[in-house]
Amino acid sequence: MIINSIAYQKGQRLQEVPIEDISEIIKQENTFIWLGLCEPDEAMLSKIQEEFRLHELAIEDAHNAHQRPKIETYGDSLFIVLKTAQLAKLAGSKTERVVYGETHLFLGSNFLISIRHGTSTKYTQVRERCEQMPKMLSKGPGFALYALLDFIVDHYQPIVQQFEKEFDALEADIFKAQFDKLAIARVYELKRELLKLQNAALPVSDICNELMRFHEEIIPKELRAYLRDIQDHVARLISALNNMREMLTNAMQVNLAMVGVAQNEIVKQLAGWGAILAIPTVLFSLYGMNFKFMPELQSDWGYPMVLGITGFSCFLLYRKLKRTGWI
Repeated sequence: MIINSIAYQKGQRLQEVPIEDISEIIKQENTFIWLGLCEPDEAMLSKIQEEFRLHELAIEDAHNAHQRPKIETYGDSLFIVLKTAQLAKLAGSKTERVVYGETHLFLGSNFLISIRHGTSTKYTQVRERCEQMPKMLSKGPGFALYALLDFIVDHYQPIVQQFEKEFDALEADIFKAQFDKLAIARVYELKRELLKLQNAALPVSDICNELMRFHEEIIPKELRAYLRDIQDHVARLISALNNMREMLTNAMQVNLAMVGVAQNEIVKQLAGWGAILAIPTVLFSLYGMNFKFMPELQSDWGYPMVLGITGFSCFLLYRKLKRTGWI
């Protein structure tokens, strides 16, 4: 459950700290603890609560891995919930799909606790990157928080690129004058995935906004520019997702319109041929009424004359419909 428990002083890594010694270490000046956990049990969370003096409601939320993205203030500490997302190949599948996890963060003036739930990329490289920047890390856990936020948001971008590839592949199937039930189902599935990613990414902007406006004792002014950079990344990502959703909706409407036009063309052709067939139908039905006194019945040319008039009338109507595009 414990990934890392390390103390930092003035931006420099000091030592790994046992859980039971944390409460004493964080009392040292210019020192903070960065603790990384993965799916801790209730006993571990109770120990963490005791060492860091965390609020019981925040600990209760941290134990539940189905929280909405949010930021809450509990006394002099913050509790932040983030949705993580990454591409991964599921068992028995050759294609990569988006899998989601959660990261819960406890942030104070002298500590940062990250708790991973579900499928999530390890934050080891984030810690290594921060340790290579001691000047920034000396600003306290606020910079480590920025690094984690930036890492999570950066992992959204490859997913957007994957969605764009799927959309490009769908375009060839959607812009046809034929109804493709499978393509429509894929469009719906892609729109649902876009919405899920948007719901995961959008709250990050609100979290950064609150961190910049308040909590100056935890987030120094120097770090606000970095948080604005994360907001900019999220804004561009949300814009790309909205554009794709709108394009998918428009593509579905265009497909349905093209199918409707194609069906109308078929109906026009059927109506045209029906009109042509109506001429011999009417004439021959008249001769089927068995009237005795019909002058042409006694004429040698009566039968071929009726056939000729019928054929000529059908030909004239065919030419007329052909010119108007009904056939």
